[in-house]
Amino acid sequence: MSIMTYLGAIGAAQREALTADERVVLIGEDVEANVYGTTGGTGKSRAAEGDFLQTFGRNRIRNTPISEESIVGAAAGAAMTGLRPIVDLSYSSFLYMAMDQFVNQVAKNRYMFGGQASMPVVFRSAMFYGLNTGAHHSDRPYPMFMNVPGLKIIAPASPSDAKGLLRSAIDSDDPVLSFEACPLWGMKEEVQDDEYFIPLGVGRTLREGSDVTIVAISGGVIEATAAADALAAEGVTAEVFDPRTLVPLDVDGIIKAVEKTGRLVIVDPAHRTCGAAAEVSALVAEHAFSSLKAPIVRLTAPDMQIPFSPALEKQMYPKRDGIAAAVRTMLGLAGAAA
Repeated sequence: MSIMTYLGAIGAAQREALTADERVVLIGEDVEANVYGTTGGTGKSRAAEGDFLQTFGRNRIRNTPISEESIVGAAAGAAMTGLRPIVDLSYSSFLYMAMDQFVNQVAKNRYMFGGQASMPVVFRSAMFYGLNTGAHHSDRPYPMFMNVPGLKIIAPASPSDAKGLLRSAIDSDDPVLSFEACPLWGMKEEVQDDEYFIPLGVGRTLREGSDVTIVAISGGVIEATAAADALAAEGVTAEVFDPRTLVPLDVDGIIKAVEKTGRLVIVDPAHRTCGAAAEVSALVAEHAFSSLKAPIVRLTAPDMQIPFSPALEKQMYPKRDGIAAAVRTMLGLAGAAA
């Protein structure tokens, strides 16, 4: 076990995959020199860690032009003809420039070719919300891609999950989009040094509880666990469940968590309308309605553009105090100490 940052765990997963399988290639904008391809974010020196380009060569670590449609199209073609690309697309909002490739090629080609061609490609993107990068660079667009059949979607919320989910994504024969919350990049925890794989579609329980279930997504997980810890000091036990994978979604895990407590709060830093929180809410209403003791509560970002102002943007996303307050209100404890 080693202490790794979120970013370091991603670097470690990529290094393992590149070492284990010569078909794995890393492409994207400035991957020859960025933090994913040099130290891997582990905090070791470049000399100790080894440079990705020097270790694996330019045939496998390749910079691309700044043209997302071309990058995604090239990766799709490479995947269909024998390689297993990892594509670094930087800001998640850059995915929009390649929507035709994602929706009409990457997501559909395995079906259109009758299963004769697979699509083993991973597209990584960073969600820079909460860092005052303005409306063009702060998007959390995973709900939009959840609506595209054929794509798998992961949203790791810890270093250990980032490494294990990414390894499973690289091994998948289907296209996987990895949405990585930039506010978590510096998060540190113990991570296994050896290879391990977290199955896609299997969530995890981070806190056990019997009073309320909090289903938290991506960067909302760290806020939900902090809220649960604060509530525990007041005698309220919250079950915190992280789906980890949005497609496929661990519906059984969510339903069991809700049936245990009878109450559900969903924490999602993405927009409210047609979001991941809305999907979780609908599934629980369909499959566990009789278990509910109170209406479902969704805590999300509002349906508005992200302001550049740090003071205004800070109020956009669900935070631990607001989550705890929502739980108290649901339990009729609104007057309890904050």
